[in-house]
Amino acid sequence: MKFKEIKLQQVAGFKSQWPKDELCEIAFVGRSNVGKSTFINTFLNRKNLAKTSSKPGKTRTINFYNIDNKFRLVDLPGYGYAKVSKAEKDKWDKLINEYLHLRENLKEVFLLVDIRHEPTDLDLQMYEWIIESGFTGFIIATKYDKISKGNLQKHKNQIMKKLNIEDDGLIFVYSSETGHNIDVINEQVEVIINS
Repeated sequence: MKFKEIKLQQVAGFKSQWPKDELCEIAFVGRSNVGKSTFINTFLNRKNLAKTSSKPGKTRTINFYNIDNKFRLVDLPGYGYAKVSKAEKDKWDKLINEYLHLRENLKEVFLLVDIRHEPTDLDLQMYEWIIESGFTGFIIATKYDKISKGNLQKHKNQIMKKLNIEDDGLIFVYSSETGHNIDVINEQVEVIINS
């Protein structure tokens, strides 16, 4: 799937700011600093569309990216970042929960986890919610280039065990450095938006 016209359509800090049209949406959620913005940039083949930072907590709003007026990719704020005030954390949690529970345009949710580490309890909580809400349960395991290839299965098994996943076909091992599996994820997104 080739993308021609990509734009940041809306930055939303409140439900009232969500786009009003009927375009279907695919959301990306994960812990702070797991690489959601970097993934979106690589996936869309744009360098600085989604703002990235080495510091966690960069995305504090819901960012809606319009792709060729056919669908939207949605970058949600990262969760689990400790160095923000409780009020700010509560605001992010409310923002994420409202979007995931109330957004009728939402067709699929991908959970991003860092392949180097066992998923956290917050990742498990999010994944259980994704499954209970009727979504497929796709995982993008980022930072694949940071592990040795010989340890791949061990790391995948760790993710599957923690998140209670039986089908390892749901896990896309991914690297923003090498673009590993970007074409496979692209095909999956195409299937979702055309279904």
